[in-house]
Amino acid sequence: MTSSIRLLSRTMRDLGCALARSSVLALLIFGIALGIVLGTEQTMRPRTRPAAMPNVGAPREPRLAPQQPESPYVGSETCKMCHEDLYAHFARTAHFLTISSPKYMESEKGCEACHGPGREHVESGGDVTKIFAFRGRSVSEQNARCLACHERQEERHNFRQSEHGLSQVACADCHSSHSPVLIEDLLAKRLPELCYECHGEIRQDFTKPFRHRVHEGGMSCTTCHNPHGGFNVAQTRDVLGGTDAICLKCHTDKQGPFVFEHVPVKLEGCAICHVPHGSNNPRLLTRPRVHQLCLECHTATPGILGSEPPAFHDIRQPRFQSCTTCHVKVHGSNVNRLFFQ
Repeated sequence: MTSSIRLLSRTMRDLGCALARSSVLALLIFGIALGIVLGTEQTMRPRTRPAAMPNVGAPREPRLAPQQPESPYVGSETCKMCHEDLYAHFARTAHFLTISSPKYMESEKGCEACHGPGREHVESGGDVTKIFAFRGRSVSEQNARCLACHERQEERHNFRQSEHGLSQVACADCHSSHSPVLIEDLLAKRLPELCYECHGEIRQDFTKPFRHRVHEGGMSCTTCHNPHGGFNVAQTRDVLGGTDAICLKCHTDKQGPFVFEHVPVKLEGCAICHVPHGSNNPRLLTRPRVHQLCLECHTATPGILGSEPPAFHDIRQPRFQSCTTCHVKVHGSNVNRLFFQ
């Protein structure tokens, strides 16, 4: 029994030694193979040079900032060097605000806002072809320069469709940016003489005995008309109520609304009875006698005209030839349907 145990123990020891030797051999073979693989991969990689260490003591070269392109604008002060007289006039006008106010961009400032960039003009020694000169340009080109800024204003936004715009009237025909007679509006002449240059037929109306006080300075053409355009007849100014509302702006007692409206006033307007500029007849009427004006509409009205009842207006008698003696509220009444009061 004892010998059997000894034999078994020796057998197990010999087997363990054999296994240990085989494990060591396997590990050795695995290490050799791994070394071969790593060596092959290292030889296939490209060789890189180690990065050079910066020279701490060497001075650094200054980095140059990218150069900005030279502006084509030179500023109005440069223009002043040659055009001192024009600049002196310009400095007194509303356009000088484009220089003094910081809200305007470089392209909107001073002389170059109208004449364009001036650098090429300056560098060429004053070559007029290098800048926008209004003289010799077409009306459309001139007006486009002005409207680039002024078309955004309500007063002038409809100029292109106005009678003046469609008739090829240039802004410079009425305005002078450099030497205006009236600085406020840059007008080349005083009103109404400026308007009479084209509208000469209106001049005689303001010399008649009954007229609006334009020559006396009580009002001007632009009080009623917008020379830059509008949507009303004769380019009258836009006020609530249409074309006739410009009359009611001063004649407020005729405005209404009334309980009893005079129909022609609402349908035909003020000009059906009145001449707006001037007349030989009192109250600027289109007829010399009041009853002649009324009879244009009321001739066929039954029961009014005639020498016998039921008619009682005998037009041959002087007392019936002044309709407004009785019908005092001809523009409309809040009390009487016959406009007695």
